[in-house]
Amino acid sequence: MKTNQILVRYGELSTKGKNRSSFIGRLRDNVRQTFMDLGGIRIKAERDRMFIASDDEAEIEQVIQRLPKVFGIQSFSPVIEAELDMEAMKQTAYDVVKKLNREGKTFKVTVKRPNKAFPLEKLEIMHELGSHVLRNFSELSVQMQHPDIELKVEIREEAAYMMAEVIQGAGGLPVGAGGKGLLMLSGGIDSPVAGYHMLKRGVRLELVHFFSPPFTNDRAKEKVYDLAEKLSQFGSSVNLHIIPFTKLQQEVHKQVPDNITMTSTRRMMMRVADKVLEETNCKAIITGESLGQVASQTLESLSAINAVTHTPVLRPLIAMDKLDIIETAQKIETYEVSIRPFEDCCTIFTPANPKTKPKLDKVEYYENFVSFDELIQEAVDQREIIKFPRVKEEKLTYDNLL
Repeated sequence: MKTNQILVRYGELSTKGKNRSSFIGRLRDNVRQTFMDLGGIRIKAERDRMFIASDDEAEIEQVIQRLPKVFGIQSFSPVIEAELDMEAMKQTAYDVVKKLNREGKTFKVTVKRPNKAFPLEKLEIMHELGSHVLRNFSELSVQMQHPDIELKVEIREEAAYMMAEVIQGAGGLPVGAGGKGLLMLSGGIDSPVAGYHMLKRGVRLELVHFFSPPFTNDRAKEKVYDLAEKLSQFGSSVNLHIIPFTKLQQEVHKQVPDNITMTSTRRMMMRVADKVLEETNCKAIITGESLGQVASQTLESLSAINAVTHTPVLRPLIAMDKLDIIETAQKIETYEVSIRPFEDCCTIFTPANPKTKPKLDKVEYYENFVSFDELIQEAVDQREIIKFPRVKEEKLTYDNLL
């Protein structure tokens, strides 16, 4: 029994009209990038389905393991090849169904026969294969409408192809189909989950992280590297911009009363993000904020933070409970990375009694005593950019990564 191809079914892409071909093209490119390390992979994208093929069964196994993380796919099925011989086809049908959970399940066979030279007609093939399966698996019963298990058979010129296993995909839209956004990536639980949700809506990500040595150390930075690596596994590479933030953060704490430093710090981050956004052609800033979770995430705080930018700020977690966010983080395998005990700059500089309802005019009043423009530009100019999946550990300029 040989698996040499995967049939991929589109999800939300199927609802697209005139733009469907561009969405499918984007998905094909993302699949190609996901498996670029596998030299024998062949991809054929059709209007209603995609085929991923390889003559190497080990490569097919790699495809089956990685494909559930590629957005834009509703489901997929491993396809088993059999010789154009009825006995070989019966054995293959048996092997395919044997792998499945059959207890109390209903079953049917459907056949396509583009190879008209094959000696048996469709109904004869269905009867032969269906009877063979039912004789060997008494726990199955026949149901022609919406069965639990549908053995699909296609008789082609070179072989017969069968499938019955349906593996769920990630759904959503292909990454890149929804433009590009700049994710403010901390070392915490929330922001990687926010990035995941935006990737699922087809948004390609640039990542920005604020690093404040010596108050934060290289272990905290390595944690963010690992989170960026996780986010790069969903069908698209990402660039991580490491912003040296110490001078800005210290200046905020000099000039602004302690109870509103968190609001002012977030505003400085937004101003830095705006500069990075201009250079990277992003259309929105994305954060992991959830309403009411901490003092800087009340409506009053968010309003004061938003006032510093005209860029759309997207908060995909805004109405989510913390337990729901943790559940998603565990699913996408970022949770264990996020809870490593290495703090980011926001955690270290958190004031004892932050204002939950800061007044915008008061925040602006204290910020006006200093021109932050030079410090903001310096931080942007001195940033480090790293591409993920991880490439050489070296400092890059943005133009190198285009």
